Parts: sequence; structure tokens; C-alpha cells
Amino acid sequence: MATRLMTIRKIRLEKLRKLRKLGIEPYPAQSLKDYPNKEIVDNFTKFEGKTVSLAGRLMNWREHGKVIFADINDESGKLQLVLKQDVLSPTEQKKQTIGFENLELLDVGDFVQAEGEVVKTKTGEISVLVKNLTLLSKALRPLPEKWEGLKDREIIFRRRYLDLAMSPQRREMFRRKARFWEVQRRFMKDHGFMEVETPVLEQVTGGADARPFATHMNALDQDFYLRISTELYQKRLIGGGFEKIYTLGPNFRNEGIDDEHLPEYYQLEWYWAYADYRDNMKLVKEMFRYIACEVYGKTDFAKGEQTFDLGDEWGEIDYRQAIAERLGVNIFKDDNKKMLDVITKSGIHLAGKVDRNRIIDNLWKIVRRDILGPAFLVNVPKFMSPLAKSKKEAPDLTERFQVIIAGSELGNGYSELNDPVDQMERFKQQQAAREAGDEEAQMMDIDFVEMLEYGMPPTSGYGHSERIFWTLEGVSGREATLFPQLKRV
Repeated sequence: MATRLMTIRKIRLEKLRKLRKLGIEPYPAQSLKDYPNKEIVDNFTKFEGKTVSLAGRLMNWREHGKVIFADINDESGKLQLVLKQDVLSPTEQKKQTIGFENLELLDVGDFVQAEGEVVKTKTGEISVLVKNLTLLSKALRPLPEKWEGLKDREIIFRRRYLDLAMSPQRREMFRRKARFWEVQRRFMKDHGFMEVETPVLEQVTGGADARPFATHMNALDQDFYLRISTELYQKRLIGGGFEKIYTLGPNFRNEGIDDEHLPEYYQLEWYWAYADYRDNMKLVKEMFRYIACEVYGKTDFAKGEQTFDLGDEWGEIDYRQAIAERLGVNIFKDDNKKMLDVITKSGIHLAGKVDRNRIIDNLWKIVRRDILGPAFLVNVPKFMSPLAKSKKEAPDLTERFQVIIAGSELGNGYSELNDPVDQMERFKQQQAAREAGDEEAQMMDIDFVEMLEYGMPPTSGYGHSERIFWTLEGVSGREATLFPQLKRV
């Protein structure tokens, strides 16, 4: 394969040399593109007989004597070019045109500009009868064979540009992803929220249980962390007087890679003053349905063999009861050994530092994977929620909720803890866990506690990541990421 590729490349380099000898610049800076291909195809009666200038990548070259048919692909789709010996202008250095006599110097994969008349062929295909053909970019490597395409996932992820060039369906998926975020920004604005920026580099990181990436800032000669969440900075802004704010951007967590986890991913996170977790649950449900209708025009989806409908009633699942009923474990009373035995029998091996919180979290994950939803998980214990407000009627539980759909956690929110004394105690517990070896426990953030001592109003926060998009599309995280992280080879 490598030998064949080098042979083709050598031939194309020779064509490049011949083009330059003819005075043709293979990589010009200027080009002219009047319309996307799709506009011509969709509005043929408007353009029939008119001269247009199109640009795109040459595909499907078909020779028939003195007539050559080729497809030109742009982002909108394909359009047929008709190259006739008696119509096409000759090769000319001044106009930079390539004539019929030199078409052998072009290859599938080259980018060209085609100027000509919009016509319909005898077979009824909308086409452009080309008068002037100009080379815009000479491809030195061949595209994958169209009938074979890219099937190796590793190659798809490493050479996404080839995947996109050969797969209009994949390009459409990423257009939907762009719209997925676009409609959320619109939803936030329509509900009175303002977008704010928060630092990516933090001296103390927090807002989630995760191991951060560490780096060093030369200008300050100090170590920093890439943020794992925007929570603590957004709540500082609530303390400063803003009432409805959100961020949309990348977070970074130095953890494993699988279908539901990526070390770098995009997340929407908002904070709403004078609201509690019940208010946020209503808003979240409304947003999910809005995303579904605006991006997909429906509320029913499938993930593998599982189907779910966001338009259905969203139930509530009690954290303690779900684990007790499914696994026979009381998370408040049973010892670690009993709970670890249940996890081991489920085929899960926990590596690294294993504390009670991590054990219970994995018990819940066993239960969660069989929940279809859509549903809200509620009554999460206080010891699992260091930043959430306790329930007045049950202090061991918190005013926290998670979105559960198709066995996955797709969102997390709660009534924010704004008692500085309580917050300090919880940070101390987290810090003790860190010192005992739990790299995912939250860091002590004295500055944040100081902000709380100046006062922060009752607030509810919520965040979800692009995992929602992966779920709605029914694909893995890496498949739905343009350039996922890969080991360098």
C-alpha cells in the first residue's frame, strides 16, 4: 500500500512540474465561487442557461471520447461538470485555464474552479457545461477509494479531513453538532441568561470530582490546573451581583477514554440566583425537549436497542432506594467490604485509591446502566455532594438532581450550598480524602469560602456536556468529536 501511494505521489509530482512548465500556478490565492452547488441544483429553472462560476473538489472522473463528465463537490453537495473538447477554452497562462489537451494533468481530489453554462444533460442531470477550467489546488495524494472509503476507526480519527471529504453524512452530523450548541445559546438568551467567561487556567480547581491536568505558567513561575468545571468561578459572579449566567466551552479531566468519557469535552453550565433545584429541573426538561425539536424535529430517539422519548413524563428515582432495591445494599449502614463484593460480582475492578464514596458511586453506576428514562435522579447523599445544599427535612440528603437517559448520566444540578461554615467543613472532608490518596476529591478553595462569607443568594446551578449529543446521535464520544485525543504514533 505504501509503495502504491508513493508511486501515485511521484506521478502527481511530475504532473505538478508539467503544469508549472505550462505557466499554470497549481496553488493560486484567488478564486471565484458564485453559488454553492446545492443552490444551482435546487433552483435549476432560475439558473438554466446562465453562466456561473463554481468551485470545489473534483470527483468521479468519467471519460467518453471528446466529452468528459466529472463531479465537483463542495460543502453543500455535488454537481456534474461537462467538459467538451469543442467548448472548453484551451490552456492559457494569462487566464490560467486548463484546456482539453491538458486534462490528463488533473486528478480526482484536485480543487478546481469551473465557469460555464447551467444545463441539463440528455439523461436529465443538472450540470455545468464548462467554458473555463482553473486549477485551485493540486492533490498529491489520492483520496480513499469511494466504494471502500474509510472503515478503520483509528484512521478516521487521525485523518478526519479524509473522513469528511468522503462522507457527506459525517459532515451533516457535525453540522447538527454546531446547531446543537447554537440552539442552547438561543435558549439561554431567551430565558434571560448572559454568557460569561471564566478562566481555563486555575491555581485551585474544583466543581467536580475529577483528576485535573497540571501545567506551569512561566510568566508567574507557578503551577496551574486546566479547569474541570466552571462552577466555582460562576458562583463568585453570582456573589458579585449577576443573577442568570452561563458558560459554554471546554473542560479538561485527566481520566480514561471510553465511549462516554473524553479528557477534553465541551460543556454548558449555568447558575440561577433565587432559584432552587426544582426550578432548574423544570428548565432542564424544557431545554432537552427544545434541543430535540430544534435540531432533530422529534423527541423520540434510539441508542442501540434502547428507545426513549424526551416528550414523555420524566420520572424521579431515589438514589438510596434504587441501590437498595437492585443490589440489596444500604449505602448508609453497610460496610465497604459488603459493597465491594457486590461490585466485584458485577465484573467491575476498581483500580487506584478506593474509598467509600467511590465504592458507592460505582454501585450507582451498576444500577444506572439499566435505567431507560428520561428520569431525574434525586436524594443523593450529602457525603457524595460537597457543593450541594442539604435537604431541610433530611439533612443527610441533598437538593441535587441528575438527568438519566438510556443508562447514562446526562446532566447534574442542585441547589447550591451557600453556608460558608458548612462549605468549609465539606472542603476539609474532601481535602482529607485527597491527602489519603484520592486524586479526584475536590481541593480546598479558601478564596471561594471567603466569597461565601460576604454572602451569596439562594442559587441553583446545572451543567451538561456534549454527551447529550453523543446519546441523541447514538455514537461514541470520539465519533462525535472532530479531533479526538489519540496516542501519538
